[in-house]
Amino acid sequence: MHMTELLTRQEDGILWLTIAREERRNAMSAAVIAGLTEQLARANGDRSLRAIVLTGAGEKAFCAGADLATGKSFQFDYSEPQQGFATLLRTAHATHLPLIARVNGACMAGGMGLLAMCDLAIAAPHARFGLPEVKVGVFPAQVLSVLQGLIGRRALADLCITGEAIGARQALAIGLVNEVAEDLDAAVEKLLARIVDKSPAAIRRGLYLMKHLEALPFEQSIAFTESQIGLFALTEDAREGQAAFREKRAPLWSGR
Repeated sequence: MHMTELLTRQEDGILWLTIAREERRNAMSAAVIAGLTEQLARANGDRSLRAIVLTGAGEKAFCAGADLATGKSFQFDYSEPQQGFATLLRTAHATHLPLIARVNGACMAGGMGLLAMCDLAIAAPHARFGLPEVKVGVFPAQVLSVLQGLIGRRALADLCITGEAIGARQALAIGLVNEVAEDLDAAVEKLLARIVDKSPAAIRRGLYLMKHLEALPFEQSIAFTESQIGLFALTEDAREGQAAFREKRAPLWSGR
């Protein structure tokens, strides 16, 4: 089913993933979660790809979170140590391609998790953001794993405890998104253009570095980074980039 509920398109090195449940405000089903997990895992090993764009169908919703209408949103197989949505967030964290959220409308509950698992985000002016779980007697537990550290604790506590939504401009102000754009598609294309002319190897290794650092205290962090900088310099892209700089020409990236 995820082939109909999650649309995929690969073009010019970009993988486009669209949650296609517009009638349900692009709420996540088990098929959508499985499809996203599968696509991210596959994309991470595809050297022809330069970035991934995640969005929702239509103009009203990016993702409304879990599909509460099913009555099964918070029913889990507790014999399994890992659950579907958490596995999706793990897979996104292990992805070394830039993930871009194209936030075309309401971004609520688990949809905030999809937003936060992305590296960059651009929102339409009418987009709304919220964690309304307390309104139905639960709490955004898994989402906190990717939201904490992205925005300040006060702003995060406000969203979690009140359950009230905020607009796109406020989301920009607190760091949930990088940009609010009237022409969402043009802004996404402009961002992609700023990515694809850079070194694929540097971005891939750089995202690995950034994500690994998140869990390290300073002494371990600085020790890890001083070992990593030498590995960056050993890549073909590093040699080509420096040669191109000296020769005053555009680099020809191999991605290696």
